[in-house]
Amino acid sequence: MLVTNEVQTDAIRIASYRCDAGPDAQPFTELHEGYSVSYVRKGSFGYRTRGRAYELVAGSVLVGCPGDEYVCTHDHHVCGDECLAFHLSPGFVDLIGGDRKTWRTGGVPPLAELVVIGELAQAAADGQSDVGLDELGMWFAGRFVEVVSGRTKPRAPVSAAARDRRRAVDAAMWIDANSQHDIGLDGAAAEAGLSSFHFLRLFSQVLGVTPHQYLVRSRLRHAARLLADDDGRPVTEVALDVGFADLSNFVRTFHRAAGVSPGGFRKAAQGDRKIFQERIAALFDDELLTNPSSRKPSCTTTSD
Repeated sequence: MLVTNEVQTDAIRIASYRCDAGPDAQPFTELHEGYSVSYVRKGSFGYRTRGRAYELVAGSVLVGCPGDEYVCTHDHHVCGDECLAFHLSPGFVDLIGGDRKTWRTGGVPPLAELVVIGELAQAAADGQSDVGLDELGMWFAGRFVEVVSGRTKPRAPVSAAARDRRRAVDAAMWIDANSQHDIGLDGAAAEAGLSSFHFLRLFSQVLGVTPHQYLVRSRLRHAARLLADDDGRPVTEVALDVGFADLSNFVRTFHRAAGVSPGGFRKAAQGDRKIFQERIAALFDDELLTNPSSRKPSCTTTSD
């Protein structure tokens, strides 16, 4: 495991993780020492915690709660996996809130509201954005709480056989690599060697999203990175390049996910702090309005 510390402040520590472990690597138990949300940038791996199993692919989020044990597996390792981890101080967690259920979510499937910020944070870590990485980490963590706290139904443990889990993960990686093309359910199912109905059920069960949802979120993730890199191409061209056939649909979908338009997102990536600070302030204002005393999450090592 290669770990690179990117930035550290009183509120947050951000680190890049790169793991080259393969299927033959012996899994071992680790311990979350604090609160964290880790954005999966590349590859795939299994995550086991508190008796639940998750398959994490590009765009997923690994959630850590202090005192919880976990195991990472690499049964489907193809090209290594990379994460950008946001380790949060207890004081910062008190500010953004989230109850015990939120911080014991375990693994979160790719969500449109998080992939766009995750890609901007990765661009900043790569030195391709003028936004402060610590600020992006706070935005990502606050948005995570905002989105996940509203999801009352927890993901069911993955019960699919190892062979089927691998099929789902391989299909997700194929969709992500080809997301700029017109991919339908039948085509993705054929690539996986399954009937459309079986593929839809299996993919949704293992990854927590439907194949179409993952396709759209992959396109948003790639669009966010192109906008953050900003090589001058028009927004229309970005939309077409990542697979959106209709500009208005792209703008509407991106705005719903990021809270800003593609153009506004590009300005934020270039260092327009007004746009960025308004988004952070909105997250914290919402939390204080809903709970003036601020909620303190309760995570212990005792069983539920």
